[in-house]
Amino acid sequence: MRLILALAPLALASTPVAAQEPLDREVATILAEAGPGTRWGVIVTDADGREVLTVDPDKRFIPASNTKIFTTAVAMHAATQGALPEPEGAGARVRLEGKGKAQDVILEGRGDAHLSAAADCATDCLSVLADAVAAKTRRVRNVVGDDTAFPDQRWSPGMSWNNIPTRYGTGISALTVDANEITASVAPGAVGAPPIVTLPAYYTVRNLATTVAGDKAEIGYDRAPNGRELLLTGTIGADAKPEELKLGVDDPAHYAAWRLVEMLRARGVKVTGDALSRHRPMLPTDDPKTRGDTAPVGKPGIPSLAVLQPPPLGETLRTVNKVSQNLYSELLLRRVGCISGTCSIGDGQAAVAAMLVQAGVDPGAVALSDGSGMSTYNRVSPRATAGLLRWIAAQPWGGEWRQTLPVGGIDGTLGRRFAGTALAQRIFAKTGSLNATNALAGYMIAASGRELTFAIYANDVPESVRATQFMDRALLAIAAAN
Repeated sequence: MRLILALAPLALASTPVAAQEPLDREVATILAEAGPGTRWGVIVTDADGREVLTVDPDKRFIPASNTKIFTTAVAMHAATQGALPEPEGAGARVRLEGKGKAQDVILEGRGDAHLSAAADCATDCLSVLADAVAAKTRRVRNVVGDDTAFPDQRWSPGMSWNNIPTRYGTGISALTVDANEITASVAPGAVGAPPIVTLPAYYTVRNLATTVAGDKAEIGYDRAPNGRELLLTGTIGADAKPEELKLGVDDPAHYAAWRLVEMLRARGVKVTGDALSRHRPMLPTDDPKTRGDTAPVGKPGIPSLAVLQPPPLGETLRTVNKVSQNLYSELLLRRVGCISGTCSIGDGQAAVAAMLVQAGVDPGAVALSDGSGMSTYNRVSPRATAGLLRWIAAQPWGGEWRQTLPVGGIDGTLGRRFAGTALAQRIFAKTGSLNATNALAGYMIAASGRELTFAIYANDVPESVRATQFMDRALLAIAAAN
C-alpha cells in the first residue's frame, strides 16, 4: 500500500476525511498537533523501495546530526574498499627537532580521535609519548603541537558561533586529546559567596556567579572565541550537588602541547620554552574544485621516537552514531578527504558526493558543509536519506554499519525513546537535534515483521514545541499499520 501525503500536515488536516486513507489521516492528525510553524518531511519505504507514506519527501531540510549517517557511511565504504588507511596511520607521534639547548619536542597528530591524557588512560595514551621523550633527553626547549596533517579548519561553515565555548563546538584538529574538552567543576560556597571552581590551569576564571540558599543550580558560562578566560555567571544552591561543565578548546594542538609539557615536567624533563602550536593554512588549493596540493609545514622525514596505535575504525563509528559525537565525525570526514586530496572538509564532501552517485541518490537533494550536522547550511531531502539507507543495507558492510546505530529503548541517543512501546528494540536510527530542528532516520521492524526504511525531519520548530513526541507517535502508527 502506498499512501502519499504531499502537502504540509496542516493542509492535510483540513482535507475532507472521506478523501484520506486511515493511516494517511492518522499521521496527518498527529503531525498537525505540533501546531503552526513546524515544517515536516517524511518518507517510509519497504525493503523493495516501495513508498508506504510520504510528506514532502523531495523538499530539503536541515538534517542536524543525521549528517553523521553520510559521514560514517562514506568512512566505512572507503575502509572496506581499502581506500581509507587503517587507524594506525592516524596515530599521534612524537619526535625531536634541533640540537642541544635548541631541541624542540614535536607532537604530531594525524586525525586520531581517541588520544587521551587522562590519569587512568589504558590505551592510546599521551603518557606513552611523554615517556619516550623522557627516555631520550632531560632538557628541551619548546613543545610544539603539530596538526598540519589537516588544513586549519577548526570550525565548519555554518556552525553557530555561540557553540564554540561548549563541547559541541570544540575546535577540530588533526591533533586531538581528550575529545578537545576541558572539564570544570562548580561547587557551592558559602551563601552570598562565589562558588568554588575547579579546572585545569589552561583556562582562567572570572567568577561572577553566586551561592544562594537551596539546592538548585542555574549556572551559565561563556568564553570569547580564541580566549582563555571562562566567564561564570548565575547561581548555585548551597545544598546543590557540584555542576560539571564540559568546555570546548579552540586550539586543540596548543592544548595537547600544554598537556605534554605538564607530563614532561612531571617526569623530570626541563622545558625551557613554551607550549606552541603549528598549523597548515587553508588555501584555495585545498578546495577540490580548484585541485592543488598543499604540503604540511612539518618535517615528516625526521624519525619518530614513538607512535601510538588508535582503536579500530569500528569503535569510532560506533561512538559517532550511538552518542552523536561531533568531533569524531568531523575527524572522520577529514580522514576520508585525505584519500585523494589534502584532508579538507571539501575533499571529504567530494567523497560523500561520489558515494551518493554510486547509491543512485540525486546529488541535488544533498548539500553538506560539515561531517557532524552542526552546520545550519546542511540540507537533505527525506528521499535522499532513505535512498542512502537502502543502499547501505545492500552493501556487504551494511549489517556492521547498522550495528553502530542507536536502538530504541536500549542505548545511545534512543536509550529512553520508544522504551515500553511496540518499537522498543525494533527501531535502529540516527537522531538529530539542532536549533528549531529534529531528525530521525534509519530502520524499523513493523508489526507484520517486515522492515521499513524511514527518514523524518521537523524544521522551523517553535521554541515551545517538542517535535520528537509527534515524530515518535507517527512512527509508531506507521509501524502498527504495516
